[in-house]
Amino acid sequence: MCRTLTAFPTTCLERAKEFKTRLGIFLHKSELGSDTGSVSKFEWSSKHGKEGRNFSEDVLGWKESFDLLLSSKNGVAAFHAFLKTEFSEENLEFWLACEEFKKLRSATKLASRAHKIFDEFIRSEAPKEVNIDHETRELTRTNVQAATATCFDVAQGKTRTLMEKDSYPRFLKSPAYRDLAAQAAAALASPSSCGPVEPSHT
Repeated sequence: MCRTLTAFPTTCLERAKEFKTRLGIFLHKSELGSDTGSVSKFEWSSKHGKEGRNFSEDVLGWKESFDLLLSSKNGVAAFHAFLKTEFSEENLEFWLACEEFKKLRSATKLASRAHKIFDEFIRSEAPKEVNIDHETRELTRTNVQAATATCFDVAQGKTRTLMEKDSYPRFLKSPAYRDLAAQAAAALASPSSCGPVEPSHT
C-alpha cells in the first residue's frame, strides 16, 4: 500500500486493499525471471493512491486496445500472469526483452544482449522458444550476427500479432479480468467512490 493512502478514510483503504487482492488472482506468480527482460509484480503506485479513479480507468483501458494494455505496467503484469496459466508467457517475455534491447546504446552491449535473447527465445529448442516461422527465425539469426537495435523487429512484430489475435481476446474473456473490469466500471459510476472497489460483504 502506498504511503499516500494512509491519509484516506478506513473504508477507502479497505477498498484499495481488496482491489489489489483481486489482481492477485493474476499476479501471484507474475515476475519474469529471465536475464533479457523483466517486469515487476502489480505496482500500487502513488498516482493510484492519490486518485483512486486512475487505476479503475487503467483496468478498463486494457480492453480498449492491446496497445493500451502493453503501455500499462499493471496491465502487462496481469497479462503475463494470465499467459502463465496457459503456458505461453514466452511470447510476452520476448516482446518485453526486445523493448528493453532497443533502449541500449552501446554496440558491445547490443551484441551481447542480442545473442542472449536469440539463445533464450529464437533458436530451435530454446528454453523459451517463441512460435515463429522458419524464415523469420533464419532472418533473425542473420541479423544477430551484426546486431543493431532493430535486429529483432520482424520476430517481435510476429509474436505481438500472435498475442493480439490469440491470447489477448482470451485474457479479456477470463472470469478474473471480467470481474475486475466490472468493479472498476462500478467504481467510476459511483460519485461517492473513493477507491476502485466496494467492500466485500460475505
